[in-house]
Amino acid sequence: MAGERSGGSLAGARDTTLGPVGVIHQVEDASKDAKGPRAVCVSLPNVGKPVRVLGNNPSEFISTLQSSTLAWINFSVDDLEKEGPDIAVKLGFSASLVPAVMKGHYASFEDRETEMAIMIPAVRVSGLDLTAYPLIILVRKDLIATIHSNEVERLVLFSRYADAFMRKFPHDMAQADKLTLMLVRILDENNSYNFEHLREIEEESDKMSEMLLNPNAPRVEIGKNIYKMKHTLIAYLNTLWRTLDVLHSLRYGEAELVSDNTKTLAQIGLLVEDVNRQISLSEHMSEVLASGLEVMQALYNNQLQILNNRMALTMTWLTILGTAVLVPNTLATIFGFVFNVGQKELIWTLSVMTFATVGATYLAYWWVRRWAQLPKAPN
Repeated sequence: MAGERSGGSLAGARDTTLGPVGVIHQVEDASKDAKGPRAVCVSLPNVGKPVRVLGNNPSEFISTLQSSTLAWINFSVDDLEKEGPDIAVKLGFSASLVPAVMKGHYASFEDRETEMAIMIPAVRVSGLDLTAYPLIILVRKDLIATIHSNEVERLVLFSRYADAFMRKFPHDMAQADKLTLMLVRILDENNSYNFEHLREIEEESDKMSEMLLNPNAPRVEIGKNIYKMKHTLIAYLNTLWRTLDVLHSLRYGEAELVSDNTKTLAQIGLLVEDVNRQISLSEHMSEVLASGLEVMQALYNNQLQILNNRMALTMTWLTILGTAVLVPNTLATIFGFVFNVGQKELIWTLSVMTFATVGATYLAYWWVRRWAQLPKAPN
């Protein structure tokens, strides 16, 4: 069992108890109230078993790093853009390394031979809202440092058994192989976290399917939710594609820090296959949602057709009733007018009626031609 201790000098008292195998476990109390990023360091010393160290500042891990052949530190910070470069400098990386990868969209890769920086997306889904936070991975020959925001939880599970993972490295394994395997395991852990959120998207999609089954469901709300779901899936697919670009850069970019061992590089190939499988599942979900949109469009068309049929039926009966009333009313008006008008006014009155009828008909025809496109033929 690897020893567990807390690095750095912290204000306040610590309770110390003796474990069942004689290992000292220190209970942190002051570190919870200390300001700054919370961090965990797992290192493989030159002699002995891997060591796990808790702290709040990069300076607390310097002595541990100096006596290790390989170490991994995970920092959780409040402001990645401000605190990330400072942490990188204190750990011995270039000051421009973090800002260089932060310029990328979702993911980026920066290789400087003696040091390397990777930014990959750390996805968090809440309902139909997806947010991708940057996860920075800094690499040199004996150290891997990961930095991410407090807004997203990452690498917590791996930090609990990272010492056991290091303990499995053979003593005669090349340093590049150890470093590459550790890096691959971190990337795989992040991908697994991201993939878990696809299940949440599927659950929201199932709720939406239930809404489609309800004929009285509000169409506006359904359309809005389907759009949000499609947008979330597209954003998730973008994170996967950008992650895939980074993995290809690691596999084929011939970085100096990455192992040339075929078996070790095959682990990166497995990561590529896993991400491709996630992309396939996401695209399948997108197709399912597209079919949902087609179903909703068909529902809209059916409802519009029913409305048109009802309007046509109403207009037909109104036309019949109007004709039934119009004909006798027109005849009664004409007969009453003709027999009550004198001989002198009859010609003048008929002229006015004719002019008014022709003028009104032409005016109606002109208005329809101006505001509506009349077909030249019935077909």
